[in-house]
Formats: sequence, C-alpha cells, structure tokens
Amino acid sequence: MDATTQPLLSTTYYVKKTPTISSSTKWVLKILMWVVFIFWATLIFLFPAEPVHELFSKWIQLSSGTVFGATGSFFLVFTGPILIIAFLAIVYLVISDYGEQEQELQEKGTSKYPRFRLWTFPVLVDGPFGVVSAAEFIGILLFTAFVFWAVCSYTLQNLRLLAESHFPSKSDCYLMLELSGLRFGLIGLFCLAFLFLPIARGSVLLRLVDIPFEHATKYHVWLGHLTMFLFTLHGLFYVIAWAMDGRLLQRILEWKEIGVSNLPGVISLLAGLLMWVTSLSPVRKQYFELFFYTHQLYVVFVVFFAFHVGDFIFSMAAGGIFLFILDRFLRFCQSRRTVDIISATCLPCGTLELVLSKPGNLRYNALSFIFLQVKELSWLEWHPFSVSSSPLDGKYHLSILIKVLGKWTEKLRGNISNFCKEKQELPFQPHSKITASVEGPYGHESPYHLMYENLVLVAGGIGVSPFLAILSDILHSARENKTCLPRNILLLWAIKKSDELSLLSTVDMQSICPYFFDKLNIEIQIYITQESEPPLEEGNIGKTVNSSVFPALSGRGMSVLVGTGNNIWSGIYVILPVLGFVLFMGLLNIYYINPFGINAWWYKGLLFVLCMVASVVIFGGAVVGLWHLWERRISESEEFEDNQIKIGMVKHINGSMEDKESNHESLASTSTIQYGCRPDFKEIFGSLSERWGHVDVGVIVCGPPTLQASVAKECRSRNIRRRSHHPIFHFNSHSFDL
Repeated sequence: MDATTQPLLSTTYYVKKTPTISSSTKWVLKILMWVVFIFWATLIFLFPAEPVHELFSKWIQLSSGTVFGATGSFFLVFTGPILIIAFLAIVYLVISDYGEQEQELQEKGTSKYPRFRLWTFPVLVDGPFGVVSAAEFIGILLFTAFVFWAVCSYTLQNLRLLAESHFPSKSDCYLMLELSGLRFGLIGLFCLAFLFLPIARGSVLLRLVDIPFEHATKYHVWLGHLTMFLFTLHGLFYVIAWAMDGRLLQRILEWKEIGVSNLPGVISLLAGLLMWVTSLSPVRKQYFELFFYTHQLYVVFVVFFAFHVGDFIFSMAAGGIFLFILDRFLRFCQSRRTVDIISATCLPCGTLELVLSKPGNLRYNALSFIFLQVKELSWLEWHPFSVSSSPLDGKYHLSILIKVLGKWTEKLRGNISNFCKEKQELPFQPHSKITASVEGPYGHESPYHLMYENLVLVAGGIGVSPFLAILSDILHSARENKTCLPRNILLLWAIKKSDELSLLSTVDMQSICPYFFDKLNIEIQIYITQESEPPLEEGNIGKTVNSSVFPALSGRGMSVLVGTGNNIWSGIYVILPVLGFVLFMGLLNIYYINPFGINAWWYKGLLFVLCMVASVVIFGGAVVGLWHLWERRISESEEFEDNQIKIGMVKHINGSMEDKESNHESLASTSTIQYGCRPDFKEIFGSLSERWGHVDVGVIVCGPPTLQASVAKECRSRNIRRRSHHPIFHFNSHSFDL
C-alpha cells in the first residue's frame, strides 16, 4: 500500500524518523520563506515614508522600458513575494508528509515542561473581535500601527505639498480633500492585498501555517471591515471635494482613457458597500441568504476595481486575488461530481446523520469539515458541517451530523422522512433520490488534538459533532496500541433537552475498543439546561426515528480535486497557472500592448484580469484534467477492493442502526448527567488543576460565541494566576461562524 492510500494515522508513521536531508531542507525552506515575508511586510510598512516612495518611483521609471513595464515592476515587488512563498510552501509540504507533522505535534505535546503558546493563549475574550489569542492580538496591533503610521505620514506629506503650493484657501481645502482621499485609497489597497488570502479554503499558505479555513474566516471579516472603512473614506473625501467644486455628477460619471476612471470606482465601491452592510452580524444572522447572494458581488467589486485603477496599481493586490481564483476554480471542478449518500438517519432530537461515500485516497482528520449542497433543495446554497467520523472508522466513507435550524435543513429532513416512508410503503417501486455535492474536506493540516496528553472538550448542542470524531479517533488509536496519545479526556456537553443525548449513540465505544477503560480515562459530563428531571421515556433515548440505507451505490465518491488533497497535484495546480499568467502577460505586451500603443488604464486593467482568469482556466484546467485521470486510474486499480468493502460497509451501517440503543448504553458508564444547570467552568477547571498537575492541557471548544468566551476567560484566568504545580490550559476554538 502506497503513502496516498494509507490510513491517516498509520502505525508506520510513528516509527519513521525524518531523514537528516529532509529535515535540513525544511529548515532552509522555512528560513527562505521568513526572509521573503519579512522583506514584503517591511516594504509595505515603510512604503508611506517619502524616501522609500521616491526610491520606488525611480526604480519604476528605470524599468518602464522593459517588456512588462511598470506593471511588471509593481507585480514583482508586491505580488511576487506572495507567489514565491507559495512555491516554497509547496516544496515544504511535499517533503513533509502527514506522519511527520503528527510526530512533531506529539513531540510538542510530550514536552517535559509545559509552556505557553501564542496561538493558544487567549488575550481578549469580550468585545467586537470575539476571542483573540496572543498571536492574533499581535497581528491586530501591527495592522493598527501600520494604518496609524500611514495616515500620519501621508497627512504630513499633504500639508507640505499645500505649503509649497500657492493656491487660494478654497483650492487648498479642495486639494487637501482629494489628497486625503487618494492616501486612504492607497492604504486600503495594501489591506486589499491581504483580504483574499484567508478565504482560499485549500490555500497552500493556510496549510503552511496550519490555519484552517474556519479560523481564517474571521481574519477575512476583520480585514473586510478595515478595507471597506478605508475605501469608504476614500470615496467620501472625493465626493465632498467634487461637491465643493460644483462638479459632483460630472466627476462621478468620468471614465478616462489615461488615469484613474471614476465611474468604475463608484460601481466597485457600491458593490463593496452592499457586501459590507449585508455581512454585518445582525443582518447576516437574520438574513443569511441575502448575505450569501450579495457576497457574490465580489466579482463586480474586483473587475471594476481593475477598471478604476488600471493594471499596474491593481497588480499590487493581485497575489491574494489570484490564489483565491485558483481555489474557487478547483472548488467548482470538485463540486461537479454527485456524491453517493450511503445512509441517512433521523435521530430523536431531529438531527440528521448522513454517511457519504469517499475514495480511499482522499484523506482527512477528525477535525475536518466539508461544504454540502443538495440539488433537490437548492442549486446555489452550500452549508459547512463538521465531520463526525474518524478517518479510522472507514476508508471509503465519512459522516456528518446536521441539526435542523433553518429552512434548508428543515427541507432536507422532510425529504429524508418522505424517502423513508416511500421505501416502507412501496419497497419494490423506484423512489426519488437524494443527491449531494461536496467541497472539501478542509481543516487543520494535522490533527492537533493528538499533541495533548490531557484533553478538555467543551461542546454546546450540535457542537459535540467533531468531538465524537475525536473520541472515535482516540479509541481506534488506543486499540492499535499507539503511543503519545491523549490519556485523560473530559467531555463537557451542554444541551437543552434530553432527546439530544441520542447523538452519543453515533459512537460505539465498546465495539471500537472493548477495553478502552484500561488504557484511557474518558469522562463525559452532560448538562441538560431546560429540564429539571429525567423524562419518563428516557430509556428510549437511543432509538432512531427514521433511517434508511441506500445500497445501490454507483461508485460516486467525493472527488479528490481539493487543495488539501495530494500535495504534488495541488502544487502543480498552483505553479503552472502562475507561470501561464506570466507567459500570457509577456505575449500580450510583446505582440499587442507595446506594438499597438495600448495606453488606456481601464482597458489594460481588463486585460490583466482576463489573463489571470485565462491562465487558471487553461493551465489550471489542464492540471485538473490530468489529476482527474490519475484519480480514475487509482480508483480502477482498487475497484474490486472498493466494491467488496463498500458492500460490507452498507451491511455494517444497516446493522449499526439497529444497535444505536446499545451504543447509548455503552456510553452511559462513562457519563454523568445533571439536569437544570450549566457547567461551572471555574469549579471544573479548578478541580482539573489539582487532579492533573503540572502538564499541558488542550482545551477545544465548539459552540456559540458566549460559550467560547466563558471557556476562554477561565483559561486566561487560570494561566495568569497559576501556581507552579498547576497545568497550562491551551485554548482552541473549533467553531465555524458565518
């Protein structure tokens, strides 16, 4: 069995040592990436300084006579570093396989002396940013310092320009407004260079720093607020200046050939404002579909922004946008495949459990998530769900739990219930189908829960879903006698009604590891907040309401065309389109722009965007086609094995549905249930401090923002006031907030 088809936590990974050459190469790559990043960040930070700006202007003049002209210079300095880091990251990820990363995580977790980590130490727990770690707080401070420094520097330059000029006082005011608007636009442009980086779900950059998409989303939100605030000031200052000059409508409708075109800028700003307003928390939570559909205006925003500023200014922010286009095209290709739903179960609390087919070589971990689309419900809506199964549960399937909360999930439950009724009433008649499309899986590059010997899992409601996957993952590993695994696991679960206890029946602890209590100390504390005493029918909690198995498998598993998939193919997918873009721009300049004297800024901006899209579609599409053929070849070589395992898998799932109640009973021995109360984190964490002693404790939270804030506040408090013999609590959030 080759590396691509091995289970994620294969035992061979734990005995393999990283070769010296591999380790040295990785260190060299890390150093190179840090050098390039520091150069890029320093250049952006110092750019508002007048000497740096003048030096850069001279260099632009010297390079204006080259094939790529000023656009090439801007692209090389401001976008080139991002792409160079991406190329180096690809090599780094190819050298580093999953096993080595897991081994490194476990070495950190088994450190003799517990220590604080910037990414897991919560600094802010209340306020507009939510829970903010020390590392994130440093990032916020750096961005704040940059904006403050840039505004001050540009303001001083504006005042000096006005002092050197001899205009009437009214003209001074008009000129100051226009200069201020220009400066705010330039600062916003630098923020735009970062804006698209966090939302490329399978981005090689996110994988490099091991920040999953659900965490990176909040960085996009923060950057979006900052960017749109700056762009709004940019437009507002110009509008006031034009109104003072008495030419507001004329200037708004201006579309220049040479220079910045105002009308495209107004259209781009209006699209951005519409996205910004509908993304605000009150609007987004009440009208999610409105938020989702208006956010597709990012296409209008980007295209008309290119019209507005031209190619050479647009190239300053093109790196993140290009990586996002790459990711979006790959997601489009992956989502074209219809995926088999192996089984669907409706639990007593109304939660749905779906088991989806996947190819054996598509890897994921217990903290992964997928985006799901059901075409019978909507062709446009995609919803994220945490994986509730471990990769060790089965090579050819994964499971998700879906809580019924809105119209889409209500329709899905209704369709599944109707299908089950049709199957019971007319067992020999053809039935309607439920088809799904999947994007992902995405998530952490490696399962960080394995780095902690002591784990505290805090869940609210359906937030227990990823923790069921973690428990299954740990139990499978314990059965295989793997070392360096969590030994003490405490699950704190707060739910509203006792019928939600049926979610625990999805994990059969006894069948996975019959004698787990000899190897693991698993404790489950359940808090039922809206019931004061056990219901009379508590003995029937584990029974399912509706369940159905779909045995007619067509062999359509999830596509492996995902950025978090095969490192070599995903690397080639990034490299070739970048080289193709450079090739297209070179040919365009040599055979069209330079010979024909094309000087219109907006038109060159359009050509720049078209080259980006064409390189992704043509070169990226070619890689996707070859990648797909490779997938088919691998699938055909395993077809016989797949069919045999899938047949057994369907039988196993069918049987497991009948055993849900016994699964619930097997968990009862490790669970304590308290009614009419909520977990007292101060008391719980205090008790753990005395019981577990001087160790690292991983705390993972999945639930609403209030739950995250409560746990983060207690972790921060314990870490600040800790004694020498007490543990260090490492806060980790696994919540997806859109």
